[in-house]
Amino acid sequence: MIAKFLLSLTLIAVAIPCTISAQPSLGKRLDSLFTIASSGEIKYQSLVKPADDSIVAMGNAVIQPLVSKLGGKSRYERIAIERILKRFGASAVPSLLAVLRYDNGWVAERASYILGEIADTSATLGLFGMTVHSRWQAREQSVGALGKIGDNRADSTVMAALADTIPLVRKSAAVSCGQLKIQASILQLVHMLGDPFYGARMPAAEALPKLDTPNVIQSLCDSMASENPLLGNLACEVLGKIGTQAALDALNEQAFGGHPERRAHAAIALITADPDDTRNFRYFYLGYETDPFSRLKVESAIKAVSHGRSESQ
Repeated sequence: MIAKFLLSLTLIAVAIPCTISAQPSLGKRLDSLFTIASSGEIKYQSLVKPADDSIVAMGNAVIQPLVSKLGGKSRYERIAIERILKRFGASAVPSLLAVLRYDNGWVAERASYILGEIADTSATLGLFGMTVHSRWQAREQSVGALGKIGDNRADSTVMAALADTIPLVRKSAAVSCGQLKIQASILQLVHMLGDPFYGARMPAAEALPKLDTPNVIQSLCDSMASENPLLGNLACEVLGKIGTQAALDALNEQAFGGHPERRAHAAIALITADPDDTRNFRYFYLGYETDPFSRLKVESAIKAVSHGRSESQ
């Protein structure tokens, strides 16, 4: 019984009809193939790719029926829909945008995500409304999609999301600012280095090195006096990632500053950025630092860098 069922599934998956009239109705054929494509069982995994190929070969007529399945609760079905619609590319955009106009739940969120994966600029304007949606999940997905699409018409919309009240939306906006290389977002991203949510701070730190280096360095240096220690400490890490002469000079100043925690962050960033110690920084720092915890952190960083360098040689 199981063998016959498996054989029938295989035949359905690999058979591509010459004409629709020679096969069951479009809907029935799509449902049969989709059952295979969305199977989460290991024994059917070899049939998934042929099923995907057969669905795509059926043409744009299957796009709307696939989109209508986005409301399902199965994780495997959702993954299959995302995977297949991505292969249709721009042809799938109109049907996905239509979902955004009438759905207020997770279907719209999933549609936004897929639009980002397709990354076609025809979806840009249609996503704008979702960035101010009442559901934060919809805002998160739409802002993230705009970053993946890479259309700079979305710059101001993405920047507005940096001030969202929900941390995950701010995180998505910071990532998108880096993807879009929004120069006007530098000050906001620097401010976000002090965000109470770790998940928002780190994407901001990743985005800043992608932007205009002199402006970023100046903004980071200006932020060092902030009363929020998180901001200045993470700014040291960003300066280390940038690694230019100006960035290292700024770190050197912080490494011999007032607060031991800040000194440690700056010193570790310098050690990581200059593993060969071409500036002879370690000698001067270790002769200067008196705080035992800061020394311990820095000495550990020196050992880690030295170990990594010896492994690569």
